[in-house]
Amino acid sequence: MADRFRLEAIGHLRTPFPGKFGIPRQAGLVDLPGTIEMVPPYDERAFFEGLEEVSHLWVTFLFHRNLEQGWRGRVRPPRLGGNRRLGVFATRSPFRPNHLGLSVVRLHGIDSRAGREVKLRISGVDMLDGTPVVDIKPYIPYADAVTGARGGFASAAPEPRLKVRFTPELETRLQAMPQGAELADAIRALVALDPRPAYLAGEDHGKEYGMALYRWNVRWRVEDATGEAVVFGMEPLEA
Repeated sequence: MADRFRLEAIGHLRTPFPGKFGIPRQAGLVDLPGTIEMVPPYDERAFFEGLEEVSHLWVTFLFHRNLEQGWRGRVRPPRLGGNRRLGVFATRSPFRPNHLGLSVVRLHGIDSRAGREVKLRISGVDMLDGTPVVDIKPYIPYADAVTGARGGFASAAPEPRLKVRFTPELETRLQAMPQGAELADAIRALVALDPRPAYLAGEDHGKEYGMALYRWNVRWRVEDATGEAVVFGMEPLEA
């Protein structure tokens, strides 16, 4: 049996996240849309016959931005405050030996042109834009949803940690934008999950953060007096 093998990208993810900071730490925490764009020779519509009957997919992907950083045998999960170490195989850390990720996403539809150029419309993404996809499988409820399963330190979904508000100027700007309400909802949901490093939470003293979302750099800070996250700026990302 070969101990070394080669993986090939069968497609790429298109998501609202051009940067790592602010991405939900698990799929489905924020219901944001994405697309899997298949690449030749894996982009034939016939290869997806029957998949339209499935509501959710398992997506296996590559943490491609972490390849040069190697892997770690012991890591600090954010859910444990970033201060306690666990073995990498007890976590979903991206710093893994083969840098593979696995997420469940909702499938909304399958688009193609002339039987090729397949695109899968999905939601609940937790991946960087451009992430290589190495496999897709249907989620099977009777086999994949295990009654009584234990999740260790991550036994329940994280609750939103921050109350979020926009400055009046930014709120007015969003209201005037096409699809500004949807963008505001996405910003609010992502910031509420508090993407700050866990060891800094509560000790950053009004530090300003920038979060890349779609084509925007969203700027926000947590106020010392109220503990609220205030979103105060939104600038176009550099091309």
